[in-house]
Amino acid sequence: MKLQREYFSVIKDGFFGAYFQNTKQTERCIIAMLGDDTDDYMALTGAKWLMRHGCNVMTMAPSKKDYGHHSYPLERFEKAIAVIRQKGNTKIGIVGASTTGMLALVAASYYHDISLTIAMTPCDFVMEGFVRDGKDGMKERPADGESIVTVGGKPLPYLPYAYRHPRYWQMIQKESKKGGDMVASRKMFEESERLHPVQEEEKIKVENICGKILFVGAEDDVLWDTCKYIRRMDERLKSMPHESEYELALYPHGTHFVFPEGMLRMMLPVGSGLLVRCAFRAAKLHPKECRATRMDIDNKVTRILQDW
Repeated sequence: MKLQREYFSVIKDGFFGAYFQNTKQTERCIIAMLGDDTDDYMALTGAKWLMRHGCNVMTMAPSKKDYGHHSYPLERFEKAIAVIRQKGNTKIGIVGASTTGMLALVAASYYHDISLTIAMTPCDFVMEGFVRDGKDGMKERPADGESIVTVGGKPLPYLPYAYRHPRYWQMIQKESKKGGDMVASRKMFEESERLHPVQEEEKIKVENICGKILFVGAEDDVLWDTCKYIRRMDERLKSMPHESEYELALYPHGTHFVFPEGMLRMMLPVGSGLLVRCAFRAAKLHPKECRATRMDIDNKVTRILQDW
C-alpha cells in the first residue's frame, strides 16, 4: 500500500505528526502513537494496518526520533483534532501502547471529540517523565521534576519513580538480567507505589472518557503490572458515573507486546513471533499462548473498528 502523507510541525501547526489519507473514502481517523517518530517503521506499519480497517490515520510523537517522554503538552492533541476535523473526519479515535497507552487515556479524558480509545498495556496513573539521552552511559533516566504530560504549561501530578539517576537504569538492568528479558521494570514500579501510594490527583480520570474504550493487557507483562492497573480502572468506572462503554481484554500470556497479530506480522513478515520470544522470557516459555492472545486481540480490535 502506497501511503500518502502530510507532515505537521510544532512550530507551524502546534503538534508533531503525519496524516495518512486512506485511498478509500472514509470519515474515520485514528490518532496512532505506536512508534518513536511519526513515520518510523512501527508507526508506518500501524498506519497501514489501521488503513486496511477503513481509517485515515494521524501518527503523533513527541518530536523526530525522540525516544523519551517528558513534558508532552496535551494541547497538541487539541491542535491535531482540529486538523483531523478540517479534513472531513466525523469520527476520531486514539490508540497507544505502553507509555502512549497511558497518554491515549489521558488525552481521551480531556478531549471528548475522541469516541474510540484503545489502550494497550496502560497504567492508571500519570507517570514521571523519562529521558533517553545516554547520560553517564545510562540508556534512560528520570526527568526530575517533569511529568510525562503537561496541561497549560504545568506538569500533571505524577507517580515518582523509586530511584534517581543513575540507579534508575541500573535497577532496570538488574531486573532485566535476572528475569532473562530485554527490559523489565515491574519491580521498580511496585517499589515506586510502595514508597508513594498513588494519589487521587495522579490517577487518570477514565470516567471522563466518552465513547468506546478497550483496555488490553497480559499478566506476564514485566514492564509493569498492567492487569492490576486495568482492574483498578475497571473498579473506578464501576464506582463512578460515566458515558463510555468499555471492554477489558486481559490475558494470562502475551507479554508487553500485546499488538494485534496482523499488525505484528506486518511489522515483521518473517519471524514476528521470534522477536517477541527474544525480547521476553515469558514468550519463550509460552509461544503458542502468546500468539493466541495476539490473534484474539486482532479479532477484538477488528470487531470494534467495524462497529465504530
